[in-house]
Amino acid sequence: MIGLEEKTVASRTIYKGKVLDLKVDTVTLPNGKTTEREVVVHRGAVAVVAVNETGEIVLIKQFRYPTGKILWEIPAGKIDAEEVPQDCAVRELAEETGFGARKWQHMATFYTTPGFSDELMYVYLARDLYTDKREMDDDEFIEIHPVPLKNATEMIKSGEIADAKSIAGILLASLRIEAT
Repeated sequence: MIGLEEKTVASRTIYKGKVLDLKVDTVTLPNGKTTEREVVVHRGAVAVVAVNETGEIVLIKQFRYPTGKILWEIPAGKIDAEEVPQDCAVRELAEETGFGARKWQHMATFYTTPGFSDELMYVYLARDLYTDKREMDDDEFIEIHPVPLKNATEMIKSGEIADAKSIAGILLASLRIEAT
């Protein structure tokens, strides 16, 4: 049986940006042939399913330029250099929604698009919310919408929520909350 791993024989960065870098690697395949792999290099990100005292989750709506659409999402953001994922989750929840949480639970870590990116997404469940200081980034324009968890899962089924991290986070939270 042939092995599955590919070996990098050369790598060059062709773009360095503030959110991501792009590199092109030459790799040797398990069958001995070589090919190129384009890789988006990303520091990683977090996503937060924040549940308020009435069992609603805090959804946000924002315009996402690459899609050309306003999307329903859970609060999320990229991890800063040297930042611990949970600290990023705390920061992003406050920045985007104006909420803090007394109870945090890590639910999952997954690759967002492993076919071309190394980005890891850390997903947290935040409960026992309180009002915190909201300080959105200058380029963020966000609406906050508390939605019952059941409605959010229906929004997934209907296609109204089409963002992968939000789908994963809401479904993971739904499983955890139903189990308690």
